[in-house]
Amino acid sequence: MTNKWRQRIKQILSLDSHPGHIAVGFAVGVFISFTPFFGIHTPLAIAAAFLFRLNKLTCITGAWVNTPLTVFPALGISYKLGRILRGLPPQPLHIKGLEWQHLKGHATSLLLGSSILGFLAAVTAYFACYYLVVRFRKNDETQVELTREMEVTGEDIEL
Repeated sequence: MTNKWRQRIKQILSLDSHPGHIAVGFAVGVFISFTPFFGIHTPLAIAAAFLFRLNKLTCITGAWVNTPLTVFPALGISYKLGRILRGLPPQPLHIKGLEWQHLKGHATSLLLGSSILGFLAAVTAYFACYYLVVRFRKNDETQVELTREMEVTGEDIEL
């Protein structure tokens, strides 16, 4: 893991927000990362953060979860899942590139499959992020009290 990612993760874990608020932003970004709208994941994450009043840092970071190493397997699984859910036989996805012009012929299966896969990944990301924020904060006494108050009230506390 690069130093840049470590810094980003530490920034997220130490945000002065309710752990649930942090985790929701990250989960929405993860969902976006599974969509087949390559090249606009970051703008989509920013738009979602503004629209749903989420933390921009967590939402954008979540949108970067599906990396070039994982995008092709995720795309293939999404396509097969989408075809199965549509009552069609599963087939391998054959595309020339990640541009929409190459994907649009498979759009229905891709959108359906990536929505299901993205939702499952987002739910997993929510619980993992929530757990990590709470665990990280237990190491800092001031953040322990802040987190406890946020969990009791269910709101962010302004300092």
